[in-house]
Amino acid sequence: MKKEKLLALGHKIRLERLKRQMSQEEFAEKVGISRRAISCIECGINDPKYTSLLGIAEALEMEVYELLNFKL
Repeated sequence: MKKEKLLALGHKIRLERLKRQMSQEEFAEKVGISRRAISCIECGINDPKYTSLLGIAEALEMEVYELLNFKL
């Protein structure tokens, strides 16, 4: 179940990033983490730290709870 949730979160982050027409490189720079870290989060490989989630939400001009609101 944890893996499914990580995949769903990563998919939502990727969709929101693409809606804003940002590359992974641009997005990573805004968030303050590496492009590889963004890739691993979007693919559901890595569980993002809370501070990374805060940066991701800010870069997407969203609230953290909006990122976490997804259906499996």
